Amino acid sequence: MKQVIYEIVTNKALQVGFVSWFVAQCLKIIITFFMTHQIDFKKFISSGGMPSSHSAFACGLSTAVGLIDGFSSTSFAISLTFTLIVMYDAAGVRREAGKQAQTLNELIEMYFSPHYKPQYKLKELIGHKPTEVFVGALLGILIATIMI
Repeated sequence: MKQVIYEIVTNKALQVGFVSWFVAQCLKIIITFFMTHQIDFKKFISSGGMPSSHSAFACGLSTAVGLIDGFSSTSFAISLTFTLIVMYDAAGVRREAGKQAQTLNELIEMYFSPHYKPQYKLKELIGHKPTEVFVGALLGILIATIMI
């Protein structure tokens, strides 16, 4: 069991993915600070925003796999497929779900307020704009290139 844990922790491709995710999440805090002049540590664990940490993780991982195993390897093909699905989901499906949440929150406020106060609002920022996904992807590629 120790050997398995050791192999996972020392896996260079996974390290690149996690570093890419970590840097993207830290950048969200920094970007938010410059936009609002407030430090919001909740951004570190939140989804959505600039840059996409999902895309950074996935692209960093795929780039690392390509650099380590070769870009013609089966493992790179699997990793790239996973990455494209993650990026599509971040900019497509999850973004649309966020728009729907925003619309539902507006409808509840418009038609039921002030008589009805929901316990909580639906989370609206769960997806990414295409530019956020693109910047996250570039960040992951850059970090993989530096680390490998």
